[in-house]
Amino acid sequence: MAPDGACPFPAAPRRALVLLLPYVHALDFAGPVQAIHEANGFGAKYELRYVGTARGIRSAQGFQFGAVEPLPRVTGSDWVLVPGTESARLEELKAPSEWLQEAGRNAARVTSICSGAFALAKAGLLDGRLCTTHWKLTSRLREWSPTARVLENRLYVRDGIVVTSAGEASGIDMALALIQEDQGPALAAKVAREMVVYARRSGQSDQQSAYLQFRAHTHPGVHRVQDWIVEHPDRKATLGVLADVAALSPRHLTRVFREATGVTLIAFAHRVKLEVARVLVQNRALSLEAIANRCGFDDARQLRRLWKEHCGSVLSAERRTRSNRSDFNAGE
Repeated sequence: MAPDGACPFPAAPRRALVLLLPYVHALDFAGPVQAIHEANGFGAKYELRYVGTARGIRSAQGFQFGAVEPLPRVTGSDWVLVPGTESARLEELKAPSEWLQEAGRNAARVTSICSGAFALAKAGLLDGRLCTTHWKLTSRLREWSPTARVLENRLYVRDGIVVTSAGEASGIDMALALIQEDQGPALAAKVAREMVVYARRSGQSDQQSAYLQFRAHTHPGVHRVQDWIVEHPDRKATLGVLADVAALSPRHLTRVFREATGVTLIAFAHRVKLEVARVLVQNRALSLEAIANRCGFDDARQLRRLWKEHCGSVLSAERRTRSNRSDFNAGE
């Protein structure tokens, strides 16, 4: 919890405007939309809207979308999603450039999936920015936007208000990361589990999220234990308590947890506690002892030691710079 008792990740309402262009790829928008839909089921407040320049849109796979809404006025609280379209028809792309430019001017979050980056390029939103797209299309994107810094081998890249992703599946990764940014890592982890996906972080991140890691399994007892640890970071649970949560014997839980996740119970718990600490260290009003207490560590000394082991940096030095840095910002 935040110092004033408020949740550090408030579920603020946000419109998610999905731009449907002719010959849109179904999975490009379906994956991120499903993640947003699932987030709403866990308490998020996204308003999904499907917008475009025509009332009916034909997908690349041949089915027809009807009742597409007209393009609305975009505000700074909106999230614009631009799914990719059939790459063989990119020269025919009729993107609403003025509308996308308006989104940029109003500081809306503008995101693309796969070849959706070309609509952003056409609107000039990639000029001078770091970005990415499908690996087959990176050279072509450089031709469309010569001043863009097109990165390869990235799941997604953020540069300011613009976030671009590489392909269909990475659109889900991007959506989960943005849901985590909006709603907090615990809710994003629930969405990933509900969708039975292994959420990955971008290559430039300094570490993977403990909330989303180690979930590439289907063992219900282990998931219950992971959920309990995430929901009670300030607690130092005994093996017996966690075994009751899992409805397993302590010995069996120890074995199956390692088999399912690849890490020990204590290692996972420490990673979750450090993830909470990563948020709290940005609050200079909190002492390290207070942060250690909120994360369930014995004292600040244990926090410093584990931070050094897992993050590879000295906590006091990291704290001086972390408040001005976002792990989700792009970088080379």
